[in-house]
Amino acid sequence: MSLLSDLVNLNLSDTTKQIIAEYIWIGGSGMDIRSKARTLPGPVTDPSKLPKWNYDGSSTGQAAGDDSEVILYPQAIFRDPFRRGNNILVMCDAYTPAGNPIPTNKRHNAAKIFSNSKVASEEPWYGIEQEYTLMQKGVNWPIGWPVGGFPGPQGPYYCGVGADKAIGRDIVDAHYKACLYAGISISGVNGEVMPGQWEFQVGPVEGISAGDQVWIARFLLERITEISGVNVSFDPKPVPGDWNGAGAHCNYSTKTMRNTGGLAVIKKAIEKLQGKHKQHIAAYGEGNERRLTGKHETADINTFSWGVANRGASVRVGRDTEKEGKGYFGDRRPASNMDPYVVTSMIAETTILG
Repeated sequence: MSLLSDLVNLNLSDTTKQIIAEYIWIGGSGMDIRSKARTLPGPVTDPSKLPKWNYDGSSTGQAAGDDSEVILYPQAIFRDPFRRGNNILVMCDAYTPAGNPIPTNKRHNAAKIFSNSKVASEEPWYGIEQEYTLMQKGVNWPIGWPVGGFPGPQGPYYCGVGADKAIGRDIVDAHYKACLYAGISISGVNGEVMPGQWEFQVGPVEGISAGDQVWIARFLLERITEISGVNVSFDPKPVPGDWNGAGAHCNYSTKTMRNTGGLAVIKKAIEKLQGKHKQHIAAYGEGNERRLTGKHETADINTFSWGVANRGASVRVGRDTEKEGKGYFGDRRPASNMDPYVVTSMIAETTILG
């Protein structure tokens, strides 16, 4: 085993200028992350200098078998915390050979919205709170829970300390450091209300980069749980009953919201979100109706509401923002399995272009 570890941890820069680039993309379900590696002649820091690549879309649910080639366009580069050295992770999106985005490519439309001059001038910032649940391998049940049984009721687990409260902390800390190494703007982590459930935060990050960073952070989490022999679930309600669900709250601000008088701009933006509540809910993740029940710190899925410091509202404005008259607000509706490209660009489109 030590020999295997030695080989895995080989420093390639001692013997070659070549590097390994792990190309990463989103599969046909919209949540399955795919990747494959290739050798490049030397270090690369600009994604436009990377070669395009292809894959078999019929094996990912993204193309027919008789016309299966899908083309990967490199879009963002991150440092590789697994291979280290000059090796890189490459976030890609997917196109047909003719150069058209495939239907599951949500990044393409998001990039168009963020490149709109009106949106770009507002410098939209995002802070995404990604919740997830660590699950026992082979059974669809959280780690630390007796199979077929339940732990003690919620209460001691949120930001808890101790082996019976903070279940899976080694995975969480490994992921935290891997994200920092990769160059992700991860701003914190914490244990959540349900045991075995955790959260990491990405941001503040501007525009399309928010989606890129959340997807790479998810990739790193999938890889670390793979190594650890557990599964990660982004299901918005992994355990039915009196247990909290999992969301991906999206904190948001624009330049005018962050400046003097910004609270009035925030209120106008919230009014616009209220007017398109149904459209946003439809795009905020599958199975969200199981989570947004009006209980467990959520608003009812059919009713839009907002309030200051209200964790039971659709949209929450912080006390500091109210006091200072400027700042940001948080859209608490997105589910943990939301697509960050869709959610971030849709919020910008509704509040800036709407």
